[in-house]
Amino acid sequence: MTTPGTAPVAYPFNTAEGLRLAEEYERVRDRPGLLRVRMPYGEPAWLVTRYADARLVLGDARFSRAQGAAHDEPRQSEGRTDSGILGMDPPDHTRLRSLVAKAFTVRQVEKLRPRVRALTAGLLDELEAAGPPADLVERFALPLPVAVICRMLGVPVEDRPRFRVWSDAALSTSSLTAEEFEASLAELRAYMAGLIELHRREPRDDLMTALIEARDGDGDRLSEPELVDLCVAVLVAGHETTASQIPNFVLTLLDHPDQLALLRRDPSLIAPAVEELLRFVPLGSGAGQARYATEDVEVGGTLVRAGDPLLVAMGAANRDALRFTAPGVLDIRRPANQHLGFGHGVHHCLGAPLARMELQEALGALLARFPRLELAGDLTWKTEMLVRGPRVMPVGW
Repeated sequence: MTTPGTAPVAYPFNTAEGLRLAEEYERVRDRPGLLRVRMPYGEPAWLVTRYADARLVLGDARFSRAQGAAHDEPRQSEGRTDSGILGMDPPDHTRLRSLVAKAFTVRQVEKLRPRVRALTAGLLDELEAAGPPADLVERFALPLPVAVICRMLGVPVEDRPRFRVWSDAALSTSSLTAEEFEASLAELRAYMAGLIELHRREPRDDLMTALIEARDGDGDRLSEPELVDLCVAVLVAGHETTASQIPNFVLTLLDHPDQLALLRRDPSLIAPAVEELLRFVPLGSGAGQARYATEDVEVGGTLVRAGDPLLVAMGAANRDALRFTAPGVLDIRRPANQHLGFGHGVHHCLGAPLARMELQEALGALLARFPRLELAGDLTWKTEMLVRGPRVMPVGW
């Protein structure tokens, strides 16, 4: 257990090149108490790595996201933002989330499945026509979720490359100065404000128009800045993780040929396979979105004082042997897989049903189209980003 006066350990542990869960996480999980860590920027924090502790911190109202605004919140980049809906607690968080949630229910998402399936088939046609080797990221993994979320929000096709640059900046852990970070965010907000005005003049059957109607019909429910930031959050979060996880999942299956062969023999396993890959693949370079204790609370044998931040390492919690049998083994038939890949509690990923559906369709169609899919060149990894994954992934078939 970390004792008073012990210097915090440098964090994060994971490296950008690869999808391995750093061994340090296992050592931290096996020791008593919580570990004190320090990220490149912000104040020290307690690191949560066990499944039960993670669910407690993510699900208990005694741990606040909103209090981060009043602190020097632990983070990987110099620039910081108010995080919008991700930085709120109930009831403000509930008010905003309820406006968007109905667009991301399982029922609503299932209505999108035929369109996503057709889009997937078209992208695979283009990938095949390009001939091996072809970049799986640029030609398939990225355009699929980008097209879906842009259609939901009504972003014009010709503008998609522009917001890709802004999205990279929003998720960057690079040497962007605070001023550069703020400038990029301001550009994205200005673009979104203009798109909102266009939708006001020309209403459409999409999520942005629905949010505008909620804003204009009842201003108490949604302010104009909240409307802009909510659209920004949906746009960025709505594509980046899925675009990263598609190649990550393919890489992981190629590294586990027995599980890949099993999935090819029985395509009906695609849904549990996606769940197991969500558990197994640690997407983040490190934990983020600190929670602040609002009172003294014992977590994992450590007394956390009111005002202390905690960082929840969900990738580590998903490998906790106290919760998962053989946690370091990829098992696409794993039963009762209650992983934390989409978080837990009030901030459980709003777009989880959409991400699940996109991953199922993308992975299933890709493996069916290319029975001999393989790597066909060197990978280029994303660096200095909050999420990990290949930036370039040449494949052949």
